[in-house]
Amino acid sequence: MKLTSGFCITVGWDELGRLRRQLCRSFERPLQRSVCPNSASDVAAVRSRLSERSGENCNGLPRRCTGWPVIPWRIPSLLILAFLLSGGCALGPRFQTPDMDIPGGFLGQGVVSQQVTLADLPWWAMFEDDTLQDLIQTALTNNYDLRIAIKRVEEYQALAAQSRAQFFPQIGYQGDLEHSRNAFGGNPIMGTGETGNPLMLAGSATWELDFWGRIRRLNEAARAQLAATDAARRGIMLTLVCNVAQAYFELLELDLELEIAKRTRGSFQESLDIFSRKLAGGAASRLETSRAEAAVASTAATIPDLERQITIKENAINLLLGRNPGPISRDAQLRDQDSPPEVPAGLPSDLLRRRPDILAAEQNLRAANAQIGVAIAQCFPKIGLTSLFGGVSPDLNSFNSDAMAWSIGGNLTGPIFQGGALLAQIRQARAQTEEQSLTYEQTVRTAFQDVANALITRVKLEDVYIQQARCVRCYADAVVVSRERYIAGKASYYEVLEAQQQLFPAENNLAQTQLDRLTAVIQLYKALGGGWNLADAKWGAIP
Repeated sequence: MKLTSGFCITVGWDELGRLRRQLCRSFERPLQRSVCPNSASDVAAVRSRLSERSGENCNGLPRRCTGWPVIPWRIPSLLILAFLLSGGCALGPRFQTPDMDIPGGFLGQGVVSQQVTLADLPWWAMFEDDTLQDLIQTALTNNYDLRIAIKRVEEYQALAAQSRAQFFPQIGYQGDLEHSRNAFGGNPIMGTGETGNPLMLAGSATWELDFWGRIRRLNEAARAQLAATDAARRGIMLTLVCNVAQAYFELLELDLELEIAKRTRGSFQESLDIFSRKLAGGAASRLETSRAEAAVASTAATIPDLERQITIKENAINLLLGRNPGPISRDAQLRDQDSPPEVPAGLPSDLLRRRPDILAAEQNLRAANAQIGVAIAQCFPKIGLTSLFGGVSPDLNSFNSDAMAWSIGGNLTGPIFQGGALLAQIRQARAQTEEQSLTYEQTVRTAFQDVANALITRVKLEDVYIQQARCVRCYADAVVVSRERYIAGKASYYEVLEAQQQLFPAENNLAQTQLDRLTAVIQLYKALGGGWNLADAKWGAIP
């Protein structure tokens, strides 16, 4: 079916090569192409020529002519009118982002400028370790959660395309050839009792006019769900980068703890050797060597457990990388990892356009709001157009122009009584929209909390690190002095063991504090929606 200008409609099979002329009955003129008269004088001339022809009238072609049928002008006129009306308003509320009281800044930031913030930095500027960058690039390529998220986006792209397809006419075909008697298409019909080979071939088209905006609301909901899924995918990319970085730093921290444990065991062993020599010379008691030997054994017991934790952490990193369990090659140490430069966190209002979870929550709210319009439109009639063109013949020999069959028309279907189901669907859609609105507000509040917590954690951990490093230096000096005093006979064994036993946990605490400092930066970068301005193709490509 093809609509042309001037309220003309042309129905035919161009591929058959049998199109002789087309008629526009609204002006009662047989046409050689789909063009309508443009003036009243043209119409009058056509009427005059038609009246001079014998065997023809203004109602159509003679029976001997094999042209196409005349379609009343009222039908195409109504079709065009319906097409124009199908662009009417869409039912349902217009989407609006909920208003929220957004703070002017985060606590402790002072005056915030609109310059580059921490979220504007790419992830490779945050983590300059070459080994870590290689691990992140591998994870962005092979991680299963990210690959699943990508396929989920493709799924919603297909769903959005299905929803968009409802805007267009649905065109199909059907055919039937059988050997039957008083039956056709598997159904009994009134006949002459003769056996025949009826044939039917036809093409059909149906088109729902989106007068109430039902299809537009469905399409809006589908596009919003696609946008929410894509935002969730970007959120998984950011989370993956941060998880790999945090796991890598945790692995380096375990390496440092293992190094501290081995060094401490050696220190206790040196003390045990000193006590043993004094015991052999009769200058010490068995109590000193027993206490020193217990300290050696206690420290040595932590080494296998740390090695176990290191292997488990390596396996966890390999899982993030989409690989089988195995060792992670690394040369750097936790002490070599420097904190990123001091960059402002930006304004709280920036989170609304940067955080992937906030963007996803907003799109989910938009989709739920569109479903209200869909539910309301269900209460109104569906208006559609149908057309069919083909041929029906009692046998193959009779399948000619006389067997032509066609129809064009409209339909209207709507509910009268559904027992309150339609109103319940509207209430359900409104409740779901309110639920998504609350979820959006909760997500925004959570984002503010995440950033505020990460900022205060980063600031306070710097003070903790300074004092913890001071503590380790003092205990290290105490170990050296106490051992010298013991060898000189000015101190007891207890001073030596006590200093060594206090140094060991202090060094572990310093290593944990260093890890916490790096983790706080990672969490701040994640909370701010870091890398929000990076295109998808640039996430895995370090310049």
